[in-house]
Amino acid sequence: MQNQSFVTEFVFLGLSQNPNVQKIVFVVFLFVYIATIGGNTLILVTILSSPALLGSPMYFFLVFLSFIDACYSSVITPKMIVDSLHERKTISFEGCMMQLFAEHFLAGAEAIVLTAMAYDRYVAICKPLHYSSIMNRRVCGIMMKVAWAGGFLHSMIEILFIIPLPFCGPNVIDHFLCDLHSLLALACTDTHVFGFYALANSGVFCIIIFSLLLVSYAVILFSLRTHSSEGRRKALSTCGSHIAIVVLFFVPCMFVYARPPSTFSSEKIVTVVYTILTPLFNPLIYTFRNKEVKNGMKKVLKRLLVTSDGK
Repeated sequence: MQNQSFVTEFVFLGLSQNPNVQKIVFVVFLFVYIATIGGNTLILVTILSSPALLGSPMYFFLVFLSFIDACYSSVITPKMIVDSLHERKTISFEGCMMQLFAEHFLAGAEAIVLTAMAYDRYVAICKPLHYSSIMNRRVCGIMMKVAWAGGFLHSMIEILFIIPLPFCGPNVIDHFLCDLHSLLALACTDTHVFGFYALANSGVFCIIIFSLLLVSYAVILFSLRTHSSEGRRKALSTCGSHIAIVVLFFVPCMFVYARPPSTFSSEKIVTVVYTILTPLFNPLIYTFRNKEVKNGMKKVLKRLLVTSDGK
């Protein structure tokens, strides 16, 4: 089906059209973005420069999670920050499609990485004697390839829903990013069928993975009854971090996608949580609740200080 679009650009309404609120948006989200990139970069450098950490599957996955979060935030937040300085916020049709693709590609990959991390904790806690043989480098590598491939497939399906649609007039998006429901609302055709395809692709994807994660963590918590108090404390600390991240990411995603296509007034705020705040919270949660990562960060910072003093 050939695209019959006459729209060359879309106009965002952003989080608010109030100039004073837009100034606050600029300051707050500029700080959030700097903190997100800084936090995730620090985790990446810490783990990549610590062979002991990088050799552990949990931290191997954390490297990918931090990389995805830094990229995910960069797809959305800088554009939003720049737009808050302008009264008219525009994005080209091609730029909109690229943003849509990147959002779903990285979000899909992150969902699968979180699933891999849950499986890693399940094996570590429930089958500790077989951990090294099950979670070997080959298996971890395959999981990451599946994450990238799954994210790409998920995103391609989204794009194939949107690109054939005709956009022949309305081009104002009541949002701060290009997303599925907003674009479907602007198409000059009946999009009900496409909307339910999108729900099946994104909504069901979120629900299935979130359900699997809940079941896996329930099994892990149930199995902790047989562990020592010290073992329980350590496992609960690690799983607590994972569960917090899973809830922050999947609950807002399900609110947005696991429903019939329509626009809610609170959708923009919910979208902020999983697209902008979750990539910030991930490094914070892992840093504050993980002694190994904190110790690794201290070593990295000491090396940087020694290097700068030497100069």
